[in-house]
Amino acid sequence: MRAWFGRSLRVRLALFASIAMLLLNIVVGAFVLHGIRDQLVDIQAQDMSSRAVSVLLMIKDNRLPQVLEYDGLDGIQVVDPSGRPVTTTLNLVGLPRQTTAIPQEGQANAVADLCGLSGFPGQCKIVIAITTYQPDGDWIIYAFGPARPWYVGPQVIASQAALAAALVALTWLVVWRATTRTLAPVSAITRRLAEITAFGGGMRVPVPQSDDEIAALAETANRTLERLETAMREKEHAMDRQRRFAADASHDLRSPITAMRAQIEDARLHPDEADWIEVSDEVLASLDRLQAIVTDLLVLTRLDAGAPSRREPVELAGLVTGEAIRPREKQVVTDLRADVVVKGDRLQLARLLTNLMDNADRHADSRVTVTVRKEDGQAVLEVLDDGEGIAPEHREVVFERFARLDAARNRDAGGSGLGLPIAREIAAAHGGTLTVEDSERGARFVFRAPLHDG
Repeated sequence: MRAWFGRSLRVRLALFASIAMLLLNIVVGAFVLHGIRDQLVDIQAQDMSSRAVSVLLMIKDNRLPQVLEYDGLDGIQVVDPSGRPVTTTLNLVGLPRQTTAIPQEGQANAVADLCGLSGFPGQCKIVIAITTYQPDGDWIIYAFGPARPWYVGPQVIASQAALAAALVALTWLVVWRATTRTLAPVSAITRRLAEITAFGGGMRVPVPQSDDEIAALAETANRTLERLETAMREKEHAMDRQRRFAADASHDLRSPITAMRAQIEDARLHPDEADWIEVSDEVLASLDRLQAIVTDLLVLTRLDAGAPSRREPVELAGLVTGEAIRPREKQVVTDLRADVVVKGDRLQLARLLTNLMDNADRHADSRVTVTVRKEDGQAVLEVLDDGEGIAPEHREVVFERFARLDAARNRDAGGSGLGLPIAREIAAAHGGTLTVEDSERGARFVFRAPLHDG
């Protein structure tokens, strides 16, 4: 029962409203009963006073009998100026004065509910006191009548109880129906959320046709679900990318290890015939490739994790000059503007340039051209080779990790497949872009980044 009341908001609201209505009925009923009783007491007091007037006339005419008639009252007692009962009804004969509580000093007439009277043990009575002025002093006539109970009468209390029960039941019904109608959209939202939990995303909760808090709740829930669905898709895409990356990394790491194992096993089968200098050179070449792949993986890991780096003004022309003096197979031609400065990590930008120039050196026929300039308020670093170039449909593929085109596989057997992806990640980390753009011949890689306004 406690769990049922705790779970149902409609039951709780209807119960609270009904209890409030019951308390209100009790308070209002008490005031009503008090008012009815006061009115009935006033009417009864007037009736008793009119009946006691006949006794007053007897006193005026000096013709009081020894015993008075009841005349529809519970009793009458007449007290002389000395406070001694002079005459009474039969049931009060021989009893002392019944009360001195009324009338108060200065009062001619008074009405009171009194209990504990000697003539009416265990009972409460309505007592009327009427003062008559005589030459010998003030005479007091006491008239006694049945007291009204607090509930006035069985019929009155029954009608009050029936009215209160009807109002409580009506309150329960009205609040129940109102909350049911109000909470219907909440129930629909709850069911739809349960379906989303059970069957996945791609759904939205219904928005009621009203401009209230529940509609705002539904709209907020829909926006939250949309963000959650987007985050789940991005997470799934990232996980797929991570799985592909792990598979590709395993494959590329296995290749030099397999080559080294085959070279050493072949030499051990014919140790006397093996040229161990040549074998060591081949193993060292495989180790160099393995080391390059591991190094590139560590760099990508730091870039993916957003590791903090030192940012400082870097002049691209000086960076290119330092890289261009390194010996390469192809001729390096530069066209540099000296005042092109970006803010970033010098080592990472140098890695970006090195990767681009190494890639161009492997694919160029005879020359690599490096250009530094300003364009549309941005710093531009361009690396162009005179090789076969990259087809438009493959210009994004080359930035995928471990992705190498067929031409690259033939001419670039020693590459790790991570140089260009690392370069793009560095460009993105510096708020820039790295793309392959059109050229008359060869591949044209263009790095753009915000200028440092120093």
